[in-house]
Amino acid sequence: MVIQEHVILLNDQGQEIGTLEKYAAHTSDTPLHLAFSCWLFNHLGECLVTRRALGKKAWPGVWTNSVCGHPQSGETPEQAIVRRCRFEAGVEIIDITTVAAEFRYRETDPSGIVENEICPVFAAQVIGPLAINPEEVMAHQWVALESLFSALDATPWAFSPWMTQEALLARDKLRQFAATVRQ
Repeated sequence: MVIQEHVILLNDQGQEIGTLEKYAAHTSDTPLHLAFSCWLFNHLGECLVTRRALGKKAWPGVWTNSVCGHPQSGETPEQAIVRRCRFEAGVEIIDITTVAAEFRYRETDPSGIVENEICPVFAAQVIGPLAINPEEVMAHQWVALESLFSALDATPWAFSPWMTQEALLARDKLRQFAATVRQ
């Protein structure tokens, strides 16, 4: 059974004003909507970076943080994160932690598709092996966080714009989270 996802539309103050089917929402004039972004860490404190599948509507083939998505009506951000982690990476997670609650961005990909999101940023720890969904992710890599930050600083154009912005905004909190999961 295929579930039709939607986005929760927001006004400039971040208040819900309706919903719209996910693919219909993402155009050259995408309305402001609610999303989330999550950075996943393993027990070594390494971060999972993923390369978006070529079939993705926006930023196909671009390296980005672990998992992104859109909460559905009646779903908490944590429930949405768990759902997308299972769907995209086939993994269970624990310790979902907010690292940038107020993140918001608007960017246009090379094809003209706009992302326009209020997008709280989270970190979480994976438990168990990955089972990557190839329709969502074409490649993935566990990376030492400081190496990732160096790559983002040196070549920001090689990553999704939201990932580079999130890394600048939440760098210290991501470091703290990675340190707590390292055992």
